[in-house]
Amino acid sequence: MGLIKAAVGAIGSTLHDQWKEAIRCDNMPDDVLMIKKTTDNGVISNGSTIIVGPGQVAIIYDNGRILDASAEEGVYTFDTSSTPSLFAGQFGGMFKEMWERFTYDGASAKEQAVYFFNIKEILDNKFGTPAPVPYKDWGHPIMNSRTNSYIAMSVEIKCFGKYTFKISDPFLFMSQVAGTADIYRKHDLTEQIRAEVIGAFSNVLNSLGGDNHKVEVLELPNRTDEIKQIMDENVFDEPLRKRGITLVSFVVESLTLTDDSKEKIDNYEIGGDVYGQQGTLTGAYASAVKDAANNEGGALNGFMGVGMMNMASGQTFSGVNNAFNAEHMKQKELNEKEGVSILMVTHDSKIASYSSKLLYIKDGIIDRTIEREGLSQKEYFYKIVDINSSESQELFE
Repeated sequence: MGLIKAAVGAIGSTLHDQWKEAIRCDNMPDDVLMIKKTTDNGVISNGSTIIVGPGQVAIIYDNGRILDASAEEGVYTFDTSSTPSLFAGQFGGMFKEMWERFTYDGASAKEQAVYFFNIKEILDNKFGTPAPVPYKDWGHPIMNSRTNSYIAMSVEIKCFGKYTFKISDPFLFMSQVAGTADIYRKHDLTEQIRAEVIGAFSNVLNSLGGDNHKVEVLELPNRTDEIKQIMDENVFDEPLRKRGITLVSFVVESLTLTDDSKEKIDNYEIGGDVYGQQGTLTGAYASAVKDAANNEGGALNGFMGVGMMNMASGQTFSGVNNAFNAEHMKQKELNEKEGVSILMVTHDSKIASYSSKLLYIKDGIIDRTIEREGLSQKEYFYKIVDINSSESQELFE
């Protein structure tokens, strides 16, 4: 039993009247992946006509047996006396394997049908990561002080885009997915495909963020070809291929960083800009001074913390006197009217000149004490500068 392709123009010839029935699938939209067609009595008679349209595969099926198949557009005659053609179209080798595995043993047919498969590229399939996925962003490397080497910044992203797919192996698709359903639609498989596409994409992200590629996170939407290439080379879409489905294209349309990741990158970029860094720290410093001044019960601890922050930053705040001056009147009022003592730890002579008493600490003990004693701030400042200069000179004697 097999298919014999009719001559060109045979439909319009006298042979048309001799065909007992014509089995066809005139309309196969993108949402239909497989559809069953048969005769009223479920038997395909000798001499029946089977029409295969563009973008279709037709498989003649008989109770678990494959009688013949064709992926070549055209008009065919079903001939019970002929051997299967098997080689019609791009799936010839595959159909031959199907025939060898599912041979017709000569028993009388109980129900026969033609299954038509949609082998066109199925478009406009959307995907999105349901939850943020981790990514190693080499666009913002971080120095690892333990290894003295750079590592990628860990961020989390959400991606959205589209993909296309096609049935690349009708036999696998039928045996693993659709079975012998009367009709199998795209929406029957959409959620499963989307989950497996996202799984494949997550594996691609691991590769793109690895040492071999080091793609910056914000560059991902521009790496469409590279994403597909990595997916193919590493067979990340293997679960789909085992179902007879192949991804044709994959496009990341938008990428969103989580709020925490945005903040990480913003802080990183500010840290790389000296002026931006100073501006950010100035604001933080002024805010800390203000909070400490307004907190009567914790002012002492608050200003100690501010001083420690100043020292730890390598005197980054030594250039923020304007911010400090703006808050100094509040501190002075708090000290004089409320009787609250303020302890400031600093290396900055200008900031130290606001105090009424200065304690020098050396090797963990108080080395000397200086009283302001009615000096103006300017006079007090120069006195501190002289002392600090003398101390510095002694280090080299």
